[in-house]
Amino acid sequence: MLSKIKLLYITNQICGAAGLERVLSIKARLLAENYGYDVHIITLNQGKTELFYDFGNSITHHDVLVYGNPLIYIYKYIKELKHKVKLINPDIICVCDDGLKGFFLPLILRKPCPMIYERHVSKEIQNTTDNFNVLIWLKNKIIFNLMYFGGRRYDKFVVLTEGNLREWPLKNIMVISNPLSFKKEVVKSNLDKNIVLAVGRQSFQKGYDRLLLIWQKLALSYPDWELHIYGKKDTSLKLDEITNNYNINSSVKFFDPVKDISQVYQKASIFVLSSRFEGFGMVLTEAMLHGVPCVSFDCPYGPSDIINHNKNGFLIKNGNIQDFSEAISRLIEKKDLRKLMGRQAIDDALKFSPTIILDQWNTLFKSLIK
Repeated sequence: MLSKIKLLYITNQICGAAGLERVLSIKARLLAENYGYDVHIITLNQGKTELFYDFGNSITHHDVLVYGNPLIYIYKYIKELKHKVKLINPDIICVCDDGLKGFFLPLILRKPCPMIYERHVSKEIQNTTDNFNVLIWLKNKIIFNLMYFGGRRYDKFVVLTEGNLREWPLKNIMVISNPLSFKKEVVKSNLDKNIVLAVGRQSFQKGYDRLLLIWQKLALSYPDWELHIYGKKDTSLKLDEITNNYNINSSVKFFDPVKDISQVYQKASIFVLSSRFEGFGMVLTEAMLHGVPCVSFDCPYGPSDIINHNKNGFLIKNGNIQDFSEAISRLIEKKDLRKLMGRQAIDDALKFSPTIILDQWNTLFKSLIK
């Protein structure tokens, strides 16, 4: 009897409610349960924190506990990681760490087997302001050159979208998109509730300050409609204060993350993505599978790979507040258009089904082992 292929994921933590954790829970669970891989995950300082997403019961979890000043921290991390990898003895290693240290693991571990780097965000994640700053630009230039140096050491460098290919001057790069997190049999929205929905943690990246400005233009015209925003809250962004200043607090509701997000999509009539940049935009595919038409900024990168403009939703020039507002207005006023786009959205979302995406990963793993 042939032994199982031993697959090791190295990441930071898998207990949060963010996109990386969600995607990894789907891939790791299905690779173990449906494809027969012996899946291991190494996390950093996670301890016994309860997992937000379901990783199943077929995965072996290892946690590295490190502490101390930066030098001691790095030394302990390298030492403990090497020990864990030697103990596991994997056939393939996948690194899901968008930080700088992830790029140097082929050198740190001396590549004991084929290694794959998974990039889950755009390089734009380094930006924390809309204004150009020469010091930030210089800092990012140094960081990116270090990333290029480390990225070349991997056997494959996997990004999520065609747009991401242009970010990385690497020869070992390829695209594998994120899989849908739901089965295709989900309950579809009937698009008759007056709810515009956004899903994602509160951050500069997600652009909720822009979304609230857009909603200010709509709230007076459509007083019976509400904007619902689900995601981990960040009081430093002062979104509640912005909402009050715009006098839209009666029609804007903020919610914490929920595990059964499908129930939320089922109640929405329009989905909006106001991000300045994205890694992929999995919430778009999730909304589309529920038959909800989407309005999104054409930000780098992801939405243009998912939304077919004027077919399953609207793709708006990044930052164009007026056009975004008008697109939402069209969908609010024209229920027939919502339903037409919603039906097309369902069909288009299925190209990201787990079977299609996981087959691509399985093919890649087998090719590297050969």
